[in-house]
Amino acid sequence: MAVYHKEIRLKTVSNRPSYHDITTDIVDALRESKIQDGICVVSSPHTTCSVIFEEYMHDKNYYGDEYLQIDLNNVLDKIIPVQKTENQYYSPGPKHIEYGMKKVDPDYPAMEWTMLNTDGHLRSTLLGSSEILIVKNGELLNGKVGYIYFIDFDQTRERNRICNIMIMGD
Repeated sequence: MAVYHKEIRLKTVSNRPSYHDITTDIVDALRESKIQDGICVVSSPHTTCSVIFEEYMHDKNYYGDEYLQIDLNNVLDKIIPVQKTENQYYSPGPKHIEYGMKKVDPDYPAMEWTMLNTDGHLRSTLLGSSEILIVKNGELLNGKVGYIYFIDFDQTRERNRICNIMIMGD
């Protein structure tokens, strides 16, 4: 059995969920892997991000978001409102803020407001951080309109994100 790994690097936006169609990246990775039969796992190591399998929608808004993505955002806004201030949710608590303020990240300086992303954590938990797809005869079995999307629900700021692809099989 062969195992192939690939990372996709993505730049997200601020002030709204950031959707990325990564289907072509996955198909390219499958071709590079030369694996004919097996599985393809696509996952996010980030706790405010999701990977979903959904139908491609041709209609988009001015930001380039597909209408189905806008519908998903509207539904999620009703059950998990965007965090706009501290104490809107229990999280993050004082111990977590203290921990976060000690982290050293040259791309993202620590500021308390950057930790007000509980809604992103909850949305990601609800939708999940990975998808598994079948590979048969060197093809990804995603149907004719099935696309794979990476979503960053952390709306506090732009981020550099990673999406992992692992393909296993023969």
